[in-house]
Amino acid sequence: MKKRSADWKIFTLWVIGLALAAVCLGWILRIESERQLGQSAEQSALRWAQFADRTVPDLEAALAGRGVTPAAREQLARLLHTDDVFHFKLFDAAGKPVLSSDELPDARSSPTHAAEDDFGKGSANQADALILGPVLAGQPQVELKRAARSGGPPVYSQAYVPVKRDGRVLGVVEVYVDQTERARLNEGAFLRVAGAVAALLLVLLAVASYQFWVRLRRQRQADTRVRYMAHHDALSGALNRASFNEVLQQAAWRRAEGGPAFSLLCIDLDYFKEVNDSFGHAAGDQVLRVATQRLKASVREGDQVARLGGDEFAIVLLGVATVEAVTPLAQRIVEALALSYEVSDQRVICGGSVGVAIHGLDATDPDELLGKADLALYRAKANGRGSFSFYDVQMDQQMQARRELTRDLREAIAADQLSLHYQPLYGRDAHTLTGYEALLRWHHPTRGDIAPVEFIALAEETGVIDAIGLWVLRRACVEAAGWPAPLTVAVNLSALQFASDNLVELVTRALSDAGLAPERLELEITESLLMNNTDQVMGVLRALSGMGVSIAMDDFGTGYSSLAYLWRFPFDKVKIDRAFTHNLGHDAKVGVIVHSIISLAHSLNIRVSAEGVETPSQMAALQDRGCDEFQGFLLGRPAPLEGLTHVGRVGAPASTIRRSPPRESVLAPSPMELATTLPESMN
Repeated sequence: MKKRSADWKIFTLWVIGLALAAVCLGWILRIESERQLGQSAEQSALRWAQFADRTVPDLEAALAGRGVTPAAREQLARLLHTDDVFHFKLFDAAGKPVLSSDELPDARSSPTHAAEDDFGKGSANQADALILGPVLAGQPQVELKRAARSGGPPVYSQAYVPVKRDGRVLGVVEVYVDQTERARLNEGAFLRVAGAVAALLLVLLAVASYQFWVRLRRQRQADTRVRYMAHHDALSGALNRASFNEVLQQAAWRRAEGGPAFSLLCIDLDYFKEVNDSFGHAAGDQVLRVATQRLKASVREGDQVARLGGDEFAIVLLGVATVEAVTPLAQRIVEALALSYEVSDQRVICGGSVGVAIHGLDATDPDELLGKADLALYRAKANGRGSFSFYDVQMDQQMQARRELTRDLREAIAADQLSLHYQPLYGRDAHTLTGYEALLRWHHPTRGDIAPVEFIALAEETGVIDAIGLWVLRRACVEAAGWPAPLTVAVNLSALQFASDNLVELVTRALSDAGLAPERLELEITESLLMNNTDQVMGVLRALSGMGVSIAMDDFGTGYSSLAYLWRFPFDKVKIDRAFTHNLGHDAKVGVIVHSIISLAHSLNIRVSAEGVETPSQMAALQDRGCDEFQGFLLGRPAPLEGLTHVGRVGAPASTIRRSPPRESVLAPSPMELATTLPESMN
């Protein structure tokens, strides 16, 4: 705004400057015109006086005061209208009047006689002042007059010129010269010059005006762009968070003043992180742009679409405040987002979930309404994604309980509420104790024991898992260091712990602080960790394996299992999921699958452990198929440290408990790319 005001000031100064230039030009031309007219009148008067001196008889005598002869009068009458002179007076060397053209014969019959009546009245007095001074000294005096008097010429000059002879001033002639025509010619010439200069000034003004207009337009466009960028998201073109908050506040204010009702939708793209990880951020940006276009096309004119950040969007639906009215709009949005996206010549399925809160029904405060729409979105994603959900009170209560549980979980470590229980692992003979798996327990001061299934996922979602995971690792190493060697301890690692760049350092420090040999630590991971950032995960696992730590894949055979994991990553053991163990005696196909897993793992020099062994028949079936290790209630339940007896360790063959040496798969030289996108069944 300041810059635009400065531009206007500069333009105004330009206009004023050009106007002053035009005024000065007119003034200069007028002065020059009058100067030229004065010079012309002086020359005419001098010529007339010289001609009169040469042609008028007895002129010297007349000027000497000896009277004007009739011949002189006659010649002067003939000279009256020569060289544009229409009136004259003669003065002697003393400045006294000698003769006026009014006194000549037939002077009053002249066409200019009427104009001559007033000429010269009081002239003697004026002439005295002029003649006695510079004129008698030989310096002519000219005065230009433009006022028409008594019908005389509109422009004339009154000139006083000396009559000289042999260097002597004989007298003075007062001559009135008609300069109307010359003035007209001068004015015409000067008007043409002035017109040309004015045209040039107008061109300059036009150029300056055009430049100012271009500058002003660019500045206005820049201001418009700045205002647009201040209110819109640069990537998608939707409203940004700040502008959306203003829209939401205004909608709530208008509603309080009797304006239209409205609803709020919170939208989140499903599996957007996987798109970014698999195809790169440029592809993710393209998905966000297309998603924004689809959202704008799904709503009505007047509805406001905003991108709050990342893959989070929000929409204010004006005039819609019932579940029945919002449902078709929400369904249309879900269907639009579920369409495939063309990214890098590939089809990507992303989808979206929608949470709805209705103003006046769910909340009236804008911030509270936004929070409840976000709660509804959370439930939509928890229900399987690709759907929409409306806010309800029960959901709020659940989320409040969830927030309280998260708060308590953050305090659990400092309050010493966490502990470890250990479930024994037995070798192939089912009698030789090889080690334990560390299982986390939480004893809440008011809620009692809380199952891991209730808080582990919450810890991962809220980021508390890093602190908890480090605590479990350090505590397990310290407590296992007090067991008889070579008993091992297995610790589960969350996929989120691998996001840290110092996981190898943390494991090394935990082993060193506890004094536990790396060969006695086994780290269990799930296949979800291997689906993204495989290069980074590969580097961490190889570093851990190089230290001597064993690496096990937990829950093998479930989810999106890939055989490529077995040869690309340095696994020492795979754990058959308890679902296979449980159905081993009920379905012959399960037995075939278990046998295949064990055979494949053994061919790659990988040991196999079975979880969930609860019956002797399950144990026997697993032993028949060559399983290396067993874990389950049949062999032992999880117990605290003080409840461990280490029974079954005596007489254990060394081969059943030692870690397999580092190996290279026979398939390692063959390159193979892992899948980087989710299968459609998981979308």
